[in-house]
Order: sequence, then C-alpha cells, then structure tokens
Amino acid sequence: MKENENNRLETATFAGGCFWCMVAPFQNLKGVIEVTSGYTGGTKENPTYEEVCSGQTGHCEAVQILFDPSVISYRELLDTYWRQIDPTDEGGQFADRGSSYQSAIFYHNENQRKEAEDSKAALEKSKIFDKPIVTKILSASPFYPAEEYHQDYHKKNPVHYKMYRRGSGREQFLEKHWND
Repeated sequence: MKENENNRLETATFAGGCFWCMVAPFQNLKGVIEVTSGYTGGTKENPTYEEVCSGQTGHCEAVQILFDPSVISYRELLDTYWRQIDPTDEGGQFADRGSSYQSAIFYHNENQRKEAEDSKAALEKSKIFDKPIVTKILSASPFYPAEEYHQDYHKKNPVHYKMYRRGSGREQFLEKHWND
C-alpha cells in the first residue's frame, strides 16, 4: 500500500470470495487510491495462493483498499461490498467453496466495526435476501498481498475474468438481487 499521506487515508479490508472479482468494483470509485488482492485472517505468515486454497492456513482471499475518507466514506465502501457478494452463504462464494472463499469484513478501528455492524443490520432488515446474513465482522489481522499475477487480474486477463464471473454464478446472482 502507498504511504498514508499525513494519516488522511484509511484502509478497508473485505473478503468476498475470489479476490479477482472484488478489485474492479472498488478500483474505479472516486476516492479509492489503491486496491490490493491478498490474504488475511489466518495464522501463517506470508502464505502462498496454494497454501491458502488448501484451507490449512485459516486465511481467506480478500482485498485491501486504501481510500480517502474526505472523498468516499467507509459506509459507501460497505454499500459497494454488499453488492458484490452472497452474504447468506457460509460455505464460500458462488462456485468457490471452502473457508478461503468466505465473506467477511475486517475492521481496522472501532468506528469501522460499528459501521459494519450497522450496515449488516440494515441489510438484514431490508429483506433483500430470504436467508440470514452470515458475513462475519472481524478485527483486521495481518494482510499479505497475493502474488503479482493475481493483482489487477481483470485488467491483465479480461476475457478469462469475464468468463469466470459469469461461469461462477456471481454475475447472475448480483443481477437477480441488485438489478444494477
């Protein structure tokens, strides 16, 4: 992540299944400085993709977002996050199964924790989904950037990325529930 200019920038961390699909929705938002694919929530230092996918490290695929809160609020990031995932699925996300693909919000301070809890409660109350919201809200832990070939995957491999989003069922699910 880039140097936090005079402490005016903040960090947000979200897990929502395959990190390839979590970068693009945030990357083009005004006020977002950088989005990094990586691993968090586990016990092994500097895990590899293969180790995380094995389910033995406790990590999940996630994105870490550096943003300017004077331009975009954490709440706006949360609103974008909810529109990228199936928050009712405990076993992974779409075609990707297992703990490394779970959905989770990793808060970096008490304000983020409260905003995450409030947004989760609002989503539950909205009844957009007919099952309970099971996305975890956890204290941020060390974040390890993924290998370079995973960074900006949607730009490096646009055809494969689009096929994956559609083939995984993510695209259809989001269209059905959010219609935007």
